[in-house]
Amino acid sequence: MKALQITEPGRVEVVSLPEPEAGAGEVLLRMEYVGFCGSDLNTFRGANALAKSPVIPGHEIGAVVEAVGAGVPDFLKPGMTVTVNPYTACGTCPSCRRGRPNACRNNQTLGVQRDGAMREFMVVPWEKVIPAGGLSTREAALVEPMSVGFHAVSRGAVTDTDTVMVIGCGMVGLGAVVRAALRGATVIAADIDDGKLNIARQMGAKYGLNTMAPDFRERLARVTGGDGPDVVVEAVGSPATYRLAVDAVAFTGRVVCIGYSKADVTFETRLFVQKELDIRGSRNAEPSDFRAVIRYMERGACPVDTLVSSVTDWSGAGENLSKWSQNPGKVFRILLKTI
Repeated sequence: MKALQITEPGRVEVVSLPEPEAGAGEVLLRMEYVGFCGSDLNTFRGANALAKSPVIPGHEIGAVVEAVGAGVPDFLKPGMTVTVNPYTACGTCPSCRRGRPNACRNNQTLGVQRDGAMREFMVVPWEKVIPAGGLSTREAALVEPMSVGFHAVSRGAVTDTDTVMVIGCGMVGLGAVVRAALRGATVIAADIDDGKLNIARQMGAKYGLNTMAPDFRERLARVTGGDGPDVVVEAVGSPATYRLAVDAVAFTGRVVCIGYSKADVTFETRLFVQKELDIRGSRNAEPSDFRAVIRYMERGACPVDTLVSSVTDWSGAGENLSKWSQNPGKVFRILLKTI
């Protein structure tokens, strides 16, 4: 079978692998669409310190159940459209013992620490397979990145009385916008790209503020009554946006951190104390977040055609990654169509 492999920075190859078979407790999946995410781009650039090399990328999955092994529950049947929870959990570390396996200390994500889903067929434990309801496989490939944003909103304990600012309107940030809006919060989308802000408004944000605008601070003060947002979700991962989150959030507010900053961040730590802030990390997602995204997408309100920037076949994957690397701010998701 075919598989896509990042062999070294800037280079991808289509390789041939043996076709797997489902063993006991396993499900054989036929991949149809797999998304390239930011971690895959960083691996291609040589900037992902967590990724093994060479590696088969991909953990944003839209697949069909091809076969099931012995002992797989009856709710998983051949022909079903599914997605996959791509994270591992050791079951013994502090996170796992506390019932939060999404933050497992020993996690290995598909396409990063272990080979991923950009192949024609893949075998996974049945527990990692999530039925995608009425979604197409193309739609199912968008579930995982949005679920990360959904999880961040849960970490922020967002309610309908909150004003929530989401900094960064990529796929993960848009997931946070949607989930906060579904919870009844007043949502402020913040980004440097007006096009992304327009999409965020379409997906539930009441306000879209360009952080590069000279009057950004004045507008933020105006829409929050001078108090600042109750919750800020940081979905970029830069020193500037981390500092903005802490500076802008209301007194006794919550800051939820998704993005990984590649550089050290210097804070005015007095704000942590004076505002008595809750600063919370948010990592990966839980199965309940996947299911919530699927329910949202089943309603038909998600602008899938806008979020899928391009679809590539095996031969065009390297070219698409190169173009994305040159202009990362203009891409939501590139999907590899494996069929």
